[in-house]
Amino acid sequence: MERLCIHNAHLRGRGAPADILVEDGRIARIADRLEETGLPTLDAEGGLVCPAFLDAHIHLDKVNVCDVVRPNESGTLREAIEILWEKKRSYTVEDIVSRGEEVVRRAVVNGTLGMRSHVDVDTIGRLMPLEGVLALREKYREMLDLQIVAFPQEGILRDPGCQTLMQQAMERGADIVGGMPANEETPADSLAHVKFCFDLAEAFGAEIDMHVDETDDPFYRTLEMVADEAMSRNFAPGRVTAGHTCALAAYDDHYARYVIDKVREAGIQIITNPATNLMLQGRGDRQPIRRGITRVKQLLEAGVNVTFGQDCVRDTFYPYGSADMLQVANLLAHAAQMSLPGETEQVLDMITTGANRILKLPGYGLEPGCRADLVVLPVAAAGEAIRLCPPRRWVLRGGRVVAETRTESRIYR
Repeated sequence: MERLCIHNAHLRGRGAPADILVEDGRIARIADRLEETGLPTLDAEGGLVCPAFLDAHIHLDKVNVCDVVRPNESGTLREAIEILWEKKRSYTVEDIVSRGEEVVRRAVVNGTLGMRSHVDVDTIGRLMPLEGVLALREKYREMLDLQIVAFPQEGILRDPGCQTLMQQAMERGADIVGGMPANEETPADSLAHVKFCFDLAEAFGAEIDMHVDETDDPFYRTLEMVADEAMSRNFAPGRVTAGHTCALAAYDDHYARYVIDKVREAGIQIITNPATNLMLQGRGDRQPIRRGITRVKQLLEAGVNVTFGQDCVRDTFYPYGSADMLQVANLLAHAAQMSLPGETEQVLDMITTGANRILKLPGYGLEPGCRADLVVLPVAAAGEAIRLCPPRRWVLRGGRVVAETRTESRIYR
């Protein structure tokens, strides 16, 4: 039996430091003090221990293309998509794995052991993005859990042949049905797009995770379509996720409340992507410039589960990104103005337990019996973790240390 003790750990909601006993990859016991001796021990020194971070929205097929494509001169979503067309035609499995594994390895060092990646499915790249991310998943399956969403970036009706490719993607190994209904020519086509995605999900017994209204135009209203469809088909709460939902922030307050009520009633979960949306939305504004992200606080207040993702790393949409969910948490806290008492705790929940309500990884958590996928931080509080984004002292996967970071700073006078 493999055993390990994490000593002197600060656990959220627990006043005194505690010891965590790990046996055969799972949390066996949490106590004020373990009396057993001779165990391999990690001394957290009062630092915060929490479940591994989860990134519920990223595009691993597109990461790190900045150096091999022309720059996005307008900085807009539309041009970002168009620039990728040429690169997408030349994708290879090796290319996607090479670019993606740099991000995966960086994510693991930063404490992220679960991801959901959208992969483009269209008549330009066909299924090559899926094949590349499937190979990446296999290569790193011992280090992190990776879910794959079949994502019709170019639309479905406006990209003849995409319906067949979406079906093939699900047969080939995609886990979740994606969508982008706003990227169609008419509202009627957007509704047909939504219905196709629900039909496909029903056929495969899969969940749905769509890009919804990724625009600052208040006349894009496909979020309501998705909610209506989920309710009309009696999709169980939690089976449908909507990403971005930027237009919700551009709606007038009356319509926004109406849609949020529908989202809650339908049991839809929301993923906001603050880094990319702050960068891309409001590009045509003068002052005041809209923030671009969705109505995070109002959704949370309504009882909707909200989390956030890195979304992009050095691609045509966003030239930054370090696969660090604490860095994204810091950005989200600022953009959504989450600074009140308890809100910092809520932000950390969004990349742990809240994100797992979407990913649904079995055995996830920080209770006896849970899988010991853990992050040990050199700070004791959620607010300090978000403020400082400190290096992760240790990252454990199934009770085994998979990453360790030590730093040393000196001041000379």
